[in-house]
Amino acid sequence: MPWPRCAPPRRLHTFSLCLSLPQLISWGSLFYTFSLLMGPLEAELGLTRAQSSLAFSLALLAEGAGAYAVGRWIDAGLERRVMALGSLWVAAGLWAHSQISSLAGFYAVWVWLGVGMAATLYNPAFAIVTRRFGQEFRRAVITITFLGGLASTVFIPLVSWWIALWGWRTSLQLLALLQLAVCLPLHLWLLQGAPRAHPAAHPTNHTTAHPAQAHSPADVALRTHLRQPTFWLLTLFLVLTMALTSALPVHMIELLGEAGLPAAWVVGIPATIGVLQVFGRLLLFVFERRWDVHTANRWIPALLPISLLVLVLGGWQPAAALAFVLLYGLGNGMITIVKGTAMAQYVSAAHVGQLNGVVGVPIALARAAAPSIVGLLWSAEVGYQWGLWWMTAASLAGVAALWTAQAHALRPRH
Repeated sequence: MPWPRCAPPRRLHTFSLCLSLPQLISWGSLFYTFSLLMGPLEAELGLTRAQSSLAFSLALLAEGAGAYAVGRWIDAGLERRVMALGSLWVAAGLWAHSQISSLAGFYAVWVWLGVGMAATLYNPAFAIVTRRFGQEFRRAVITITFLGGLASTVFIPLVSWWIALWGWRTSLQLLALLQLAVCLPLHLWLLQGAPRAHPAAHPTNHTTAHPAQAHSPADVALRTHLRQPTFWLLTLFLVLTMALTSALPVHMIELLGEAGLPAAWVVGIPATIGVLQVFGRLLLFVFERRWDVHTANRWIPALLPISLLVLVLGGWQPAAALAFVLLYGLGNGMITIVKGTAMAQYVSAAHVGQLNGVVGVPIALARAAAPSIVGLLWSAEVGYQWGLWWMTAASLAGVAALWTAQAHALRPRH
């Protein structure tokens, strides 16, 4: 296949927008398509819901297991190989998925695809723009998430239409072809000329220098950062936040239905949250230069527990439900930026790929376990009441961990 002859863009916004197109396709093909496959696969292969759900948990665990190696290769300047081979890997996995005929084959392809997720989704993309754009990396991360945030909006109706027309096997083959026709050539073209060494760290906020970056030149060994309490506090924040944002979407429809809300609300609330996520990222992009970055990092994650408290204490009244939608939608959209940039801002930009890779396994375990925990807390007598309180407590603990990490990183050092 001939590659474009023109040189790839080097300007932040153009580069980030180009990198966001494979994100849109990969998130849509891997993360959001799975729920559409469950019904047809269960019917054809005779699977239970527990058996089919386990496949995605295995994918998340495989993604976490591969995250450190991917981060290490990106930090070494091998970003083009990582993401191009990742697209090829995902294409092979999707095509193999279209051929499966057994439960073992189903699990095997999702373990394979989980490894591909580690090389193609947000974490490697965020590490790449962090290495390339110095103090402007946060705006690059925000730009990447615009299209990524629309993956469900585009691919859920698209793949549903394909399945209705041609079945799930042909739909998976079409998704594989998208990886080969769009993601692979775009990664090969765009990611030429990767920097071999991370540029000197600069403060992200123009008025306040971070001690973490000022004292973290690229030649500092990774193990030095792993001994910092800031790293472990940020790890706790990421694990607890990822647990919440994995558990709530899985149970959202049932939770809203049990609350006695009208059917239109049950469908409309999740759809509105998706739109508000993108709107929240747009707000952050437009006003970021006017906001103190550390203040924004402090209060954006707080929107999640506040939204849950409004929902629980508001007794599921329409006003409480609307407030929940607004706060959770905006917070969940913007917190992606905080999660994607916190390690670089408060620990080390030079080792961000490896640092995010180290936390990959605990995050994968949290994402895989959280929906099951909420399910176990459900009962016929009280419904999701205890699950909501557990998610509220987890999100509050995550916010406390972030605030403590931020205070430690920004403490003046003599």
